[in-house]
Amino acid sequence: MGNPLFRKKSISDLLDGKQPKEDALKKEMGAFDLTMLGIGAIIGTGIFVLTGTGALTAGPALILSFVIAGLACLFAALAYAEFASTVPVSGSVYTYTYTTLGEFMAFIIGWDLVLEYLLAVSAVSVGWSGYFQSLLGGFGLHIPAALTSAPGTIEGATTYFNLPAFLIVMIIAFLLSVGIKQSKRANNIMVIIKVAVVLLFIAVAVGYVKPGNWAPFMPFGFDGVFAAAALVFFAFIGFDAIASAAEETKNPKRDLPIGILSSLFICTLLYVIVSAIMTGVVPYQRFEGVAHPISLPLQAAGQDWAAGVIDLGAIIGMTTVMLVMLYGQTRVIFSMSRDGLMPPILSEIHKKYHTPYKATWFFGLVAALMGALIPLDELAKLVNIGTLSAFILISIAVIVLRVKQPDLKRAFRCPAVPLIPGLAILFCGFLILQLGASTWIRFGIWLAIGVVIYFLYSQKGSKLNK
Repeated sequence: MGNPLFRKKSISDLLDGKQPKEDALKKEMGAFDLTMLGIGAIIGTGIFVLTGTGALTAGPALILSFVIAGLACLFAALAYAEFASTVPVSGSVYTYTYTTLGEFMAFIIGWDLVLEYLLAVSAVSVGWSGYFQSLLGGFGLHIPAALTSAPGTIEGATTYFNLPAFLIVMIIAFLLSVGIKQSKRANNIMVIIKVAVVLLFIAVAVGYVKPGNWAPFMPFGFDGVFAAAALVFFAFIGFDAIASAAEETKNPKRDLPIGILSSLFICTLLYVIVSAIMTGVVPYQRFEGVAHPISLPLQAAGQDWAAGVIDLGAIIGMTTVMLVMLYGQTRVIFSMSRDGLMPPILSEIHKKYHTPYKATWFFGLVAALMGALIPLDELAKLVNIGTLSAFILISIAVIVLRVKQPDLKRAFRCPAVPLIPGLAILFCGFLILQLGASTWIRFGIWLAIGVVIYFLYSQKGSKLNK
């Protein structure tokens, strides 16, 4: 018998559908739904919040930062598209790693994705709460201060619990637990509204651009551009969650590559246009301490009505991000549980709704409590390092599978292998190096906990072990 750390799932078994019928997820997603799922996950905190911080770091050259981060995602997206169309099974990069690099690496990347999605949902819920409270304030309504934020996050005020952040995640958990059809409808509607809001910003603000504000274009040199790229990478996180929907897609071999690549292209284009306009309307220095960077240029142009619409769009935008991230979280943990690497209760399917409802409610509650009780400013960087690590592994897996199974039927082929996956590894590795030492330490601690769980529980519980 070979080393259990490197035992692999059979691709042929996955493709033959050798999965108990009671464990199957319902197929409800088409190419349009997947594209909406990707845009729903991508356009959110990144464009509505992080663009201001990115402008202060890179100046008007923030455009280049978005292009660099977008290229890193594009190269990884091509690798995702090949795997998702070839092995259309729930679990995303976790499942792909299991078929190529072995069980231990699959568990580690699955554990990594748990961190990424959990923290993403929690961090975005805190941002959502801020915008929601601002919107209520416009109508003269105010939540008691003690229930507006996590303990110790507002200087000079006593706070115990972020109630809006908790409630929105619980509402999303309910939506996901009652069925993907209901969830995708809600997501599609919110994404259409969100994109319309971004297009409104472009249409209203473009007339107030002053080219002089773009000079100097690169005030902090390439160091500033690269640092901002590592930061705004957060704005692209989410397209990988589309791969989690493989088992619920009607025609995965065609629809998954379309959903992954089209959503990434649309969002990158919008990011570049928005960052160019916002730094053209007001000098980049004015974004210092601004919590609503997309609203600022409109306020400066005297278009307060449009700024209010943007704030509402931000709330809707963050809602879809949380929905897709929690969706991806539950599908990854569902796959790990179905393989025996996590407790079986996490892969139980609701008889009526055909969803992993227990996993949805459990992780929804954990994410809600984290957003309500823990300040996540520094921890949010862990989302980036977790995602970049996943992108590197999927790129390695594509190269390995091309070598080991060159004749495997691939509905979509990543072009120029190993060059494109190699570029993904290079770009993502470079962005990881831009993150601070504290982020690396925390990430290492999380992975160490995962290693302990694997050797104490998962290795023995694995269905391949039986």
